Amino acid sequence: MTADTQDIDALAKGGRTNIFGFLLRLAARLPFLFIAGRIYGPDLVGRFAIAVVVVELAALVATLGLKRGLAQALSKTDRPHAHVVWDAMAVAFLVAIIASAFLFTFPQIMYPNTPISGLDRFLPCIIVAVAWSDVSLAALAYRRNVKATVTARAVVEPWTISIAAWVFSYFTIHDGLVLSYVASMVAALIASLVPFLRSYGLPVGWSPRFRPLLALARANVPLAGADAVEWGTRNVDRFILGVMFEPKIVGIYYMAQQVASLPAKLKTSFDPILGPVIASSLARDDKAAVAQQVRQVAFWIMAAQGGLALMGSIPGEAVMGVVGPQFVAGTAALAFLLTAEFFASAGAVSESALVYVARHRNLMISLTMLGFQVGLSFALILAMRGLGWPVAWQAAGPAVALMVSLGITSLVKMRLLSGLLGAGVSPWRWPIVWAALAAIVVGAAFTLLPPRYEWAELLIGEPAIAATYLFILWRWAFGDADRTLFRKKPPAEATPAA
Repeated sequence: MTADTQDIDALAKGGRTNIFGFLLRLAARLPFLFIAGRIYGPDLVGRFAIAVVVVELAALVATLGLKRGLAQALSKTDRPHAHVVWDAMAVAFLVAIIASAFLFTFPQIMYPNTPISGLDRFLPCIIVAVAWSDVSLAALAYRRNVKATVTARAVVEPWTISIAAWVFSYFTIHDGLVLSYVASMVAALIASLVPFLRSYGLPVGWSPRFRPLLALARANVPLAGADAVEWGTRNVDRFILGVMFEPKIVGIYYMAQQVASLPAKLKTSFDPILGPVIASSLARDDKAAVAQQVRQVAFWIMAAQGGLALMGSIPGEAVMGVVGPQFVAGTAALAFLLTAEFFASAGAVSESALVYVARHRNLMISLTMLGFQVGLSFALILAMRGLGWPVAWQAAGPAVALMVSLGITSLVKMRLLSGLLGAGVSPWRWPIVWAALAAIVVGAAFTLLPPRYEWAELLIGEPAIAATYLFILWRWAFGDADRTLFRKKPPAEATPAA
């Protein structure tokens, strides 16, 4: 078996494991959305959403790009791997403590338009747990342990926040969401550290080397910036809404964003295995293999996200109505956000290779497009406000800006990566269009049913949309390599007897 075939098999195996984890995450996340929407309401959800934006950004910065850079650091070192990963844990711990202290001192950053009360000020204390969980899972991914990520991120974390949100609602409505978030991050940290310690062990004979730590931090600035910009692209819209609208509007948008972010998890499902595979191909200077890996994974993700976007946006009012009737106003934002995730897939996978071969140019592209997204978001909101459009449409402005920005970013990054590798990386295939058009016709038929049959949109319409879309893709878009994702590696042939 060639190295290229082995890499595709590894990607398929990791993808299968993580797609299963994605389905688990989907099943666990929906109860949280239902509980948060029905019990806590849009005002508290909006307040919580803005605070979590700031805390997760701080945790991301605390990893200093090690979520993606650790694999490269481990592949090039001659030190014991346990020492290198504990260096990374030490760096994350120090930066996380500084970030926690800063936000504890200035909690208004997390709550820009509401008073500080209850346990609000103590939320940043969880930053260390989030950062350590990310670094430990990145270290496990280098050793191809994808199961740990699935367990921590797709099982432990979402089920903990769902159950905790329900339990805490009986004791404190004001702090219930914050406490449930803290509980889920602590549980995820435990689920990450247990396999991490089993794999790497305690750092016997290790002592922090501050000079290598600083060098590692400097080397990872472009990676940390890329991670922060990618995260900011998906979350700055919430912060903009928090500045321009009351918390209730942010809460409605947040629910639409959470539903739309579920397809985005498909890309992150491949991250634990895609990064190490690309790093290995680049180590042997096999650029053609990298291009093939990017094309393959990007097509898998684009195809899946297209189906999920159709399933979420065609019966959009029914989907948002499940969370709560007051959240139906976020239907327009949901449609734009789902389309944005579809456009983003190719660029996001291309970035997985660009962070190794053109990290500074990748960062500059991302920064430029983030600035474009922010500017377009404010421009759309102010323009619609000046025209007297409804608030629900004004609040969808950042979603439109995100969709446009991600589409342009994908085109630019694919073009850059293709030039650097000397091979095409575009995953586009025209049968995706025919599959989408057929699914739209089928889904639109269900939306024409009388209101009393709205349940049929979800229970019958959703499977019908998915079946139509997938049948056409499977028949006319999927080749033999694409179907590798859906079958286990065949057993090795027996060696003939001498």
